[in-house]
Amino acid sequence: MDHRLANKRALVTGGSRGIGAAVAKRLALEGAHVALTYVNNPDRANETVEAVRALGRKALAIRADSADAQAVIAAVDQTVRELGGIDILVNNAGIAIIAPIDDYRLEDLDRTLAVNVRAVFVATQAAVKHMQPSGRIINIASCNAERMPFAGGGVYAMSKAALVGLVKGLARDLGPRGITVNNVSPGPVDTELNPATSDFAKMLLQQVMAVPRYATGDEIASLVAYLAGPEAAFITGASLTIDGGFSA
Repeated sequence: MDHRLANKRALVTGGSRGIGAAVAKRLALEGAHVALTYVNNPDRANETVEAVRALGRKALAIRADSADAQAVIAAVDQTVRELGGIDILVNNAGIAIIAPIDDYRLEDLDRTLAVNVRAVFVATQAAVKHMQPSGRIINIASCNAERMPFAGGGVYAMSKAALVGLVKGLARDLGPRGITVNNVSPGPVDTELNPATSDFAKMLLQQVMAVPRYATGDEIASLVAYLAGPEAAFITGASLTIDGGFSA
């Protein structure tokens, strides 16, 4: 592996498992030191940290609920303090609460927007204060911003669509400073929370997918790593879809 990210410092929110863990490991494989946040499972977070350290990189796990703006800011500050700076921010933490509009609770709407939208803004605002030119902001959005093929997902789709507008605007703010900001928008990915063997997955594979399988976390991580690297310096304000034809 070409260490294109040698000695870069990264923070991956929600990095203890699933896509976040795959991203943390891929960034480390390419040379980056990595901090990650988690909420409820320190054992899984520590497993990811140990996998990063096994590659010879620095790593730390920070307990921080992305719904808590002060916790998000503190996580950025701790990353800067312990890793010596921050070059890459991956806003991966997210939630999906699916329910019909008639039954959707206001508190679930508020938490979805707090985690999926506000935390992205808060972490970005905190991180760019410490970033040098060549800094990278990468958000894990969703192809559901463009297509929601089942009932009950309106709030989730709205929260991910908000990131499309956010990166377009922030690209104007940050471009003159040499910092890029982009979305990676996955389709269905095989994770613990959304396994490729579930009944829900069978429905998607039969009715929606052009490539009839789920993505792996490593496939999503490879696109994140590309955007974090020097070859992607002219990509900003973009939402790059990686969804096996879900949106086709």
